[in-house]
Amino acid sequence: MNIANFPWLTTIILFPIAASLLLPIIPDKEGKTVRWYSLIVGLIDFALIVYAFYTGYDFSNPDLQLVESYPWVPQLGLNWSVGADGLSMPLIILTGFITTLAILAAWPVTFKPKLFFFLILAMYGGQIAVFAVQDMLLFFLVWELELVPIYFLLSIWGGKRRQYAATKFILYTAGGSLFILLSALTMGFYGDTVTFDMRAIALKDFALNFQLALYAGFLIAYAVKLPIIPLHTWLPDAHGEATAPVHMLLAGILLKMGGYALVRMNAQMLPDAHAYFAPVLVVLGVVNIIYAALTSFAQRNLKRKIAYSSISHMGFVMIGIASFTDLGLSGAVLQMVSHGLIGASLFFLVGATYDRTHTLMLDEMGGVAKRMPKIFAMFTTCSMASLALPGMSGFVAELMVFVGFATSDAYSSTFKVIVVFLMAVGVILTPIYLLSMLREIFYGKENEELVSHQALIDAEPREVFIIACLLIPIIGIGFYPKLLTQMYDATTVQLTARLRDSVPTLAQQQEETLKVSLSAPKIGN
Repeated sequence: MNIANFPWLTTIILFPIAASLLLPIIPDKEGKTVRWYSLIVGLIDFALIVYAFYTGYDFSNPDLQLVESYPWVPQLGLNWSVGADGLSMPLIILTGFITTLAILAAWPVTFKPKLFFFLILAMYGGQIAVFAVQDMLLFFLVWELELVPIYFLLSIWGGKRRQYAATKFILYTAGGSLFILLSALTMGFYGDTVTFDMRAIALKDFALNFQLALYAGFLIAYAVKLPIIPLHTWLPDAHGEATAPVHMLLAGILLKMGGYALVRMNAQMLPDAHAYFAPVLVVLGVVNIIYAALTSFAQRNLKRKIAYSSISHMGFVMIGIASFTDLGLSGAVLQMVSHGLIGASLFFLVGATYDRTHTLMLDEMGGVAKRMPKIFAMFTTCSMASLALPGMSGFVAELMVFVGFATSDAYSSTFKVIVVFLMAVGVILTPIYLLSMLREIFYGKENEELVSHQALIDAEPREVFIIACLLIPIIGIGFYPKLLTQMYDATTVQLTARLRDSVPTLAQQQEETLKVSLSAPKIGN
């Protein structure tokens, strides 16, 4: 068999979905066999992801690689078309990594374990498909596919208000998905040829007003997932009721789908409209950073505090996407991966803390550091990563967005100064609420009943292993960002060049520079 022609992406997508279908027939009542089976499936699929990209992906090539295309429903022009470039490849690896750790984090699940792990594995394949598919209709289908597992994971294994949180999640996300379907159909039928292939659609010559309407439709859909204020309110409710492994999937992968789609659909396929909407993205990004950080201050529920912190950090992604610089866009992609790792680690530790204290209210915690020194050390380290401590991935990502936007020539100096100042305020607010959170949990006023509780034990080896796995790339990227940026630089540089050509002032400057260089006297003549 020729390994170069092997359908790697199709296998990576369908393997966990097919494996999940075998779970109902596994003879297991207590869930021990099911969880080992699911972990092995997760590890195999992650190994396939790493091997496929290690052997078949060229970092210097900005175009799609590992491309596969098969007719699926020819009557509708629907093809099974998948591929990966610098935008999708890091997020596919992140999905495999976080989902495998989430399966390990779900080790204590004993209520309907077969259904739980079935949903996790089905979502595994669905989320990878979102980052890999290259057909607009297929993208809509897999985008919808991952909504169903999350709904059931929230509504069955969530907290007291799980039905409310799950219903709100499905209404927001399914409502936003309608805009994807309408925009996809409109783009596919536009012009003389009917096609839903993303590369073919990107070559169509859309009128500017038409692009603006499509961009607005996509923006509404992806604003829900990213999430962008004011379409964010489902996220704190979902996080407030979710279990630790579902937290990891929500924070580590689900939010990144919105950022990825914003780059893939809005920026890459509608560059002229992006030039007009970019200032709007910058303003929305600043609002996310400041509003969510201030709202996080007011939260006394630990899960909701971290949830609003996630919303704040995703604001940097929007600003990076709208920067029109190589550095800014690279920082946005790095921020998505970095936040995926950091968000997953923080929410896992929130779940571990809740399992011991049986409370999420900061007022009811305090003085538990002496009883749980390992959890305290891990929580502190992950919080340092979240507040962008130098040496951690969050610092590099946010610094790249800062410098990328500050050096952009697509905006006026006044606008840049205001935005950079507000971004800096957001960066200052983050350590304040995170450090105060740590103080209240571990060194606040002691809750005698809580501190003396027998169940207040320290982290077990499984929990230490999960956090260690997340901290290794967080610290590794922090000290050597090229470890990740080299994977996607070729793609982001190419995309930035195309976006800059769509900005009227920048295009005019480039033409004038070219004329000057051509008319300059040759040296030696």
